[in-house]
Amino acid sequence: MTDGPKKIDGLVKISKAKERAIRTAIQIETEPVEQISYQHTVLCQTSLPYRNPGQDVLRWERRQGDVHLLIEAGSAKNPEADKYVQLGLPFGPKPRLILAHLNDQAIKTGKSTIEVEDSLTAFVKRIQGRRPTGPELGKFKDHLGRLSAALIRMAVVRDGRAVQVDSKIVTAFDLWFPKDEHQRVLWPSTIQLSADYFNSLQKHAVPLDERAMAVLAHSSMALDLYAWLAQRLHRIPENHPQFITWKAIKDQFGQGYGRMNNFKSAFRTALTQVLIQYQAARVDEDERGLTLWNSLPPVPKKLFVVHKPVG
Repeated sequence: MTDGPKKIDGLVKISKAKERAIRTAIQIETEPVEQISYQHTVLCQTSLPYRNPGQDVLRWERRQGDVHLLIEAGSAKNPEADKYVQLGLPFGPKPRLILAHLNDQAIKTGKSTIEVEDSLTAFVKRIQGRRPTGPELGKFKDHLGRLSAALIRMAVVRDGRAVQVDSKIVTAFDLWFPKDEHQRVLWPSTIQLSADYFNSLQKHAVPLDERAMAVLAHSSMALDLYAWLAQRLHRIPENHPQFITWKAIKDQFGQGYGRMNNFKSAFRTALTQVLIQYQAARVDEDERGLTLWNSLPPVPKKLFVVHKPVG
């Protein structure tokens, strides 16, 4: 058996995922952005775990240049057991997508209290391209709970000064919100972002095209690479490209990969997927590493507005 495209009566049949990727790439090139998601610049340069690090791993630390990220798994009170339950670290594509949606709602409304009862299910439906099942929504809710309980420290060092946020991202969320009698997964009506995170987001939000994120939602590496290029390429000076060695690229994106050859193969696959959706990105790759060139961002600056916090 092979994983390549199948030939039927002389024609090549591509998978539904590849068909969606091609269709979305054409839409991105020919139609303006309608749905914008946002990621915090720290999480564009560092990352959450790709895979489940295990229930015994309660601390995750990443550093990329002057950007630092530390996540400590938290506990939540279970009213049925009448005790605190240790939750694991958020990992994989789902918390990345959840954060992008929460950030979007906060940026659009200029408020730290987010109405999620209907919006989050609609967001998951747009990402998946179909109505999500109960178990699928349950997995998203599990990662929302992990995010709500975790303590996240984000720091950026510039000009000898450290700007640091030490906070939960979500400060008010009913983790144990019940299912209804038909066993549908329900969201709470609102989620409260912490003041520190919300204020930092206003200054450090990176806009992303939700259509591209939907196509890349199967891969944590692809989502991270898309966000990284989105925040970096437009800041590179014209005619002054930046070169990055494979070692540096592996240090940033190679979590879980031991051999460089294995990492390069996975990274090149993710890069190809990202560049199909972000066609304005000018990136050259060779045996030495990557060369980044000044490129237009995936979302034109005129299309997004950051509201200033009130008070």
